[in-house]
Parts: sequence; structure tokens; C-alpha cells
Amino acid sequence: MAEDAILGYLAAAEEIPDSGKFASQHGLQHSEVVNVIKSLHGFRYIDAQDIKRESWVLTDEGKKYAAEGSPEVQLFLAVPQEGSISKDELQKKLQPSVFKIGCSQAGKNKWVDMGKQVSRKVQHVEDKVKDLLIRVQNGEEIGKDDVNSLKARKLIVAQTWKGYSVRKGPNYAPKRKKVATDLTRENLQRGDWKELEFKEYNFNAKGPPSESGHLHPLLKVKQQFKNIFVQMGFEEMPTNNFVESSFWNFDALFQPQQHPARDSHDTFFLEAPSTTRELPEDYVELVKRVHESGGYGSRGYMYDWKREEANKNLLRTHTTAVSTRMLYALAKQPFAPKRYFSIDRVFRNESVDRTHLAEFHQIEGLVCDRGLNLGDLIGVLDDFFSRLGMSKLRFKPAYNPYTEPSMEIFSYHEGLKKWVEIGNSGMFRPEMLLPMGFPEDVRVIAWGLSLERPTMILYGIDNIRDLFGHKVDLSLIKRNPICRIGLN
Repeated sequence: MAEDAILGYLAAAEEIPDSGKFASQHGLQHSEVVNVIKSLHGFRYIDAQDIKRESWVLTDEGKKYAAEGSPEVQLFLAVPQEGSISKDELQKKLQPSVFKIGCSQAGKNKWVDMGKQVSRKVQHVEDKVKDLLIRVQNGEEIGKDDVNSLKARKLIVAQTWKGYSVRKGPNYAPKRKKVATDLTRENLQRGDWKELEFKEYNFNAKGPPSESGHLHPLLKVKQQFKNIFVQMGFEEMPTNNFVESSFWNFDALFQPQQHPARDSHDTFFLEAPSTTRELPEDYVELVKRVHESGGYGSRGYMYDWKREEANKNLLRTHTTAVSTRMLYALAKQPFAPKRYFSIDRVFRNESVDRTHLAEFHQIEGLVCDRGLNLGDLIGVLDDFFSRLGMSKLRFKPAYNPYTEPSMEIFSYHEGLKKWVEIGNSGMFRPEMLLPMGFPEDVRVIAWGLSLERPTMILYGIDNIRDLFGHKVDLSLIKRNPICRIGLN
């Protein structure tokens, strides 16, 4: 309907000067007219020029005052013609916002005497604000000073109206000719294809997006870390046990049963099944002995070790529980050096904020060999992190229950221009390794870091909840680029 009106009008007239007025005169929606103009302009049936007009429209507050009157007049009318009224009584008659603004404006206009008792100074006032608002509402022009006054009170806002002026284009016709988009079998049979006008082929048009799966940023970064470990000769450990016993998660690591990390405020314990079914009894006895009275050059923790604590099931708090199982299995065979790594989910009872979740991913690497020392650990760390593009490292002494010596790992961040902690490391204690059955000269060096922190840095994410969890925007999964860790 709009198309016929526009093309028909231009058959007798040179121009449609204003699409808005044209729509009103022909009983059409302006949005419909605009869409038709854009389509006809694309096929060069018409030439269209943009029109912009600035106008003022009432805000919600302005509409309210146009209907009910300005706050200052409402307050003035609420004051008795003779005598006075207390502020408290006056406030009860008006809405809080009307009372507050009315007091200010009526006092400024010297309409009322604002003391403890409020009384009129004049008997009659004109509601110029309401009159101005009604004029704006009706599309009438008002003075510049009046505009500034209403704008300062946030009763009006500027609005830009967009439309078109229209003239005939080079392909103008009173009726749009339909162009064929396909050459059909019927066209060939009838022979009318010779008279058909075909739509031009748009070689720049984009095809429909292909539907496919997308990898999460964590999976991309995880794969790059795996590649680096494999390049360095490491084997991946099986990490499919989210549920672990306290024994493998804590006790076998020489972590005392009264350690704060074993409290329910830090660890998720299971209600069912609440305890493990079996543990290697001979090894459990050796672990108990080293906790209670020491051995292998250690005094132990000198407390009564309880089997029921070790039997408790939990959601593993670190993948080091997996390392413990792997080392125990390795110690039962003729010794051979090994390099292991794991990247998987761990769980801790932490408060959720921008940098912490109750579940996250831990990256862990370890080397088991004869005669290893702290220099070997530093050398492996230099090699590992240099493959991540981190060549400036520093190490700071730290404490871990199951490693001695222990070190925090820092790297210089070129963007932040400061040293940033990136991981933790150390050498597993003899109290952990020797009860497993390793020869006395076997040492294990290990380190760990989170997967989320480097992923957040790589993808410019400052809130971990935007990366992992139920609040993640799925468009992030579709748009994120490839991971370039270790790529030069």
C-alpha cells in the first residue's frame, strides 16, 4: 500500500518533500513508509535524501506535571488562602517529591512564606510551567530561555526525528517490476525466460552462518598446555576421580588431620557415601606411623592419627591426590624415572567473587628421578614457562605441608609492569615418598597453577564468573579466537 502511494504520487509530482507529512496525509505508518523508501531506493526507483529535525518531548515527570500541574502550584494551592498551615500538615497533603520540589520553587518565586508555619504571600499565581509543557506536548515552539528552564528541571529531552525527501530515480516506474531470482524448468518449457528480467547476483552477500560446535576458551588453553607438556616428554595422569578419600587427598601427602584445609569451611565432604570402602592397609599403617611418631629423619606431628578421618570422602581439593596415587603405584614397580602431568577440575568451599569459584581447574606437573634437587626444579620451571612466553621468573620461599623446600613462582607482566604470582612449586617430602616404597635417593619435583587465570589474561576477562559457570554468555564461546600460547 505504501509503495503504490509513493510511486503513484511521484507520477504526478516532482518530489515528496517530507516522508513524515506524506505518511500522515495518506494515513500510513511512518515506519512502513521509511522501509518502502529504503527498498525502492536500493533498486533506484527513487532517490532519497535524509531529513533530520530536532524537537523537544516531555519526560515522564514532565507528562505528570502537564496533567496535574507543577509542584510549586500544587503546593501553593494546598496552603490555605487565609491563615497558615504547619509544614508537617502540608507534607501530608502532597507526594514527597512534589513537596520537596514545590517548597524550593514556591519559595524561590516568593509565593509562600516558608517558616515553621507556611502561609501565602500572594493570592493568585499562574502555572507557567504547566502551560509551557502543554505547548511542547502539542508541538508548539517555545522560547530559548523557557527550553533551558524546563531542560534544567529534566522535564523535557531532545529528540531527533529522521525521515526522507524523495524524488524519481533513474529506474523510476509507476509500478515496480518484479524480477526473477531463479531460472526454473517452467521458464525453459514456456520459453518466457527470454523476456524475464533477472535480479543481479550479489557476489558480496554473505551466506547463512554455518551451524557448528564451538570450543570453550578453557578447552583451547587446556589443549595448548597439554601440547607443551607432551613436547617436554610428560605423560598425562588419569583424573576421572572427582570424589576422593581424605587419605589420598591429605594423609598420604603428610598433611596433618588438624590442618585448616581439612575443615568443612574449606572442603566439600560427602554425605553419601560418606567413607571410602578400602585403602591399602600396609601403606595406611606406614602413613599413620610417620604422622604420629615420624621416621626417615622426621619427628612427625606427634598426635593421635585417626582412621575415621582418613576414611572420609570428599570432592578433591587438588589434583595432587591423583599424583599421590600415581606415585604409590610407581613405587610398587622396579624404579624408572617418570614425568607426569594433569589438568582437571578441583573443588573448594570458597566464597564466590570476581576471582574465586567453588570449582576450578588445576594444572600440575611432576618429575620423579634419582638425585633431583632445587636447581633441577628451577630449570624445569624455566623451560616450562618459557614455552608459555614467560621468560622473566622469580622464586620466593614458601610453605606447603607436603613439599620442602617450597617456592612461589612469579613472572614479570609486561602489560601491568609488575611481578605477578603465577604458581606454586616444591620438592615432595621424604615423609611422603619413603612410606610409598621409593629408594632413598629418589626425589620428586612438582609445580601447579590454575587454568582460569592465564585464560582470563589471554582473553581479557576480568570476572571468572564470565568465563566458567552457569552465567557464561554463550556468544563468548562462539566468538573467542584461537589460543596462541606457545606460538611464535
